[in-house]
Amino acid sequence: MAIRLVVGLGNPGKEYERTRHNAGFWLVERFAKASGVVLRKDGKFQALVGRHDATSAWLLLPQSFMNASGRPVQMLAGFFKIKPDEILVVHDELDFPPGVARVKQGGGIAGHNGLKDISQRLATHEYWRLRLGVGKPPPGREGADYVLEKPPAEEKAAIDGAIEKCLAVLPQMLAADMQGAMNKLHTEDKPPAKKEPPEKKAPPVEEPPRKQPEPEKKGLFSGLLGRKK
Repeated sequence: MAIRLVVGLGNPGKEYERTRHNAGFWLVERFAKASGVVLRKDGKFQALVGRHDATSAWLLLPQSFMNASGRPVQMLAGFFKIKPDEILVVHDELDFPPGVARVKQGGGIAGHNGLKDISQRLATHEYWRLRLGVGKPPPGREGADYVLEKPPAEEKAAIDGAIEKCLAVLPQMLAADMQGAMNKLHTEDKPPAKKEPPEKKAPPVEEPPRKQPEPEKKGLFSGLLGRKK
């Protein structure tokens, strides 16, 4: 089934736009820009909304803050009769390091407040999710504080790289080829296997030739001594 609604999760406002929690916004904004889609504020849906002309899919950035993301999704999906399995939610993921992205349908929400509200509003977990790794917080740090910080330059570059990979397969998702998109994205995430050099076989060890026992020499005296009188 084709994806008819792509939702990017994040928090509105300048103070949040560069934080890890806005990774979902980053991807959808870049897809909209690359596709020539204008995202306009729609008060009815409490979101920035645009339509992807090539596929007629809706792009949605909730402007109601993360923990209330479900209401704009529920309202737009209800208005256009979009089923949960036709929705793709793009969000930050603590369980993956920066640079990794994964697609899945349903499953646990791992304490993500945006997903929690969407699942409650839709009364199901069975929508699609595009998870952008942002890494785990260091020991002693709360995840809620960690995601509201700006990633350092190296991490941001890795996240941007993962977003580029996702943008390359997003058209497949919109065209209902979820499995093909997953196969391509998940394969590219894996580091190439190291080729082990072929095992060198040691040359066979040649045993030195065995010495043949010398024949016993029977001299004159041995012959004489060996005779019986």
